Amino acid sequence: MATSIEFIEYVCEQLGDIGTVTYKKMFGEYMVYLNAKPIFTVCDDTVYVKQVDSVKDFLRDSEKGEPYKGAKTCHILDVDDSDLTRQVALAVEKVTPLPKHKKPKSK
Repeated sequence: MATSIEFIEYVCEQLGDIGTVTYKKMFGEYMVYLNAKPIFTVCDDTVYVKQVDSVKDFLRDSEKGEPYKGAKTCHILDVDDSDLTRQVALAVEKVTPLPKHKKPKSK
């Protein structure tokens, strides 16, 4: 079951006005970005958060899972809790570097 566009838009709405929120379809699922930094992976209408130190206190008792086969285990975020969603997003954004742009391959 793939993530619905309605769900990904709901996830973005839950982040409110904490920064520039965008999403991008990747491999049939989605990545959510805050201020151009990847913060959430969304697969099968489930939001996954990397297990970084900055979210340990917020997600200590969260369920864990893998967004896809072969992925590292992540926290599963309850996006219905908009305050928690915003706090986690800001904590992840603070420790996540901007993605590096790949140079085009020369022929």
